[in-house]
Amino acid sequence: MVSLRYPPKPRPGDRVAVVSPSAGLPAIFPHVYELGLRRLREEFGLEPVEYPTTRVLGADPRDRARDLTAAFADPSVTAVLATVGGNDLITVTPHLDDDVVRANPKPYFGYSDNTNVLNHLYRLGIVAYHGGSVLVHLGRPGAPHPLTFDSLRAALFGTDWYELTPAHEWGDRPNPWTEPETLAYEPEMLPGEGWRWQGPQRAVRGRTWGGNLEILHWLLATDRVPTVAELAGSVLVVETSQEMPAAQEVFRIVRNMGERGLLAAFPAIVVGRPKAWDFDKPLSVPERSAWGEAQREAITRALTPYNPDAVVVFDVDLGHTDPQLIIPYGGEILVDAVDRRISVRY
Repeated sequence: MVSLRYPPKPRPGDRVAVVSPSAGLPAIFPHVYELGLRRLREEFGLEPVEYPTTRVLGADPRDRARDLTAAFADPSVTAVLATVGGNDLITVTPHLDDDVVRANPKPYFGYSDNTNVLNHLYRLGIVAYHGGSVLVHLGRPGAPHPLTFDSLRAALFGTDWYELTPAHEWGDRPNPWTEPETLAYEPEMLPGEGWRWQGPQRAVRGRTWGGNLEILHWLLATDRVPTVAELAGSVLVVETSQEMPAAQEVFRIVRNMGERGLLAAFPAIVVGRPKAWDFDKPLSVPERSAWGEAQREAITRALTPYNPDAVVVFDVDLGHTDPQLIIPYGGEILVDAVDRRISVRY
């Protein structure tokens, strides 16, 4: 396995970098962004530090990489938080100064397109954190979600084991950022139904790897993923984005991972609850339930020929749905199918 180390953690009162290595959406949704910054200060006691491209839409990938490298290089900054995801971070990571990043490890928080950075840090031997977005989670309308903020607080400041909790209610239908008045009330939520377990009754402990499934497919295509030998014994953590890939596409991506030999390397797989509503695809509640079932079936069907004995947990709140639990990327996880518990070490 890759030799990974946890970076030092920030403390309340510290300066933390707020960067947009992917989409510079703070430029067009400043009301959401400012709410996120205010909560970062008031709820966590941290002082955000912006960089030249943080509020720039369509910044050159080299400039975004320069900002991200500078955030790691700055000795006064103790953590790095991405504002949001996007769709072209794969063009940014080649321009990072790996020597600088490796010499100055810091906790990095991001998900979705930030899977590119999380995987890059993994390959540099640095544990990062899947989750936490200044716009999406710190800027959540109405009020912060308690599960998200408790998990984020533990991940930011803690170093101990943390038990993940199934959400009693969840949502995937966000308020529109184009209407500032919607920040006044919380988004629609649905009753939680717990996690869905399948496979043998055993406990698996290992290091995590994975992220957004669509981005992993891009990384596989560009050959920027660890080797099968490096990932052996790890726990795969995956989720799908607001682009809502069809079940057949999910099946093909996972099958391709099996053909590469990756699926056999994972004794356990943790799958995020799939987002099944978007402004361009406003599904009804029954349709959303069917969407989730189809995706679970697709992943199971793709996995079976390559690793039928894996412990699999579906519908964990770790991706593009609300709330979001933070997962250490390259850090330790315990998936206990006997007691049906999941714990992570932050």
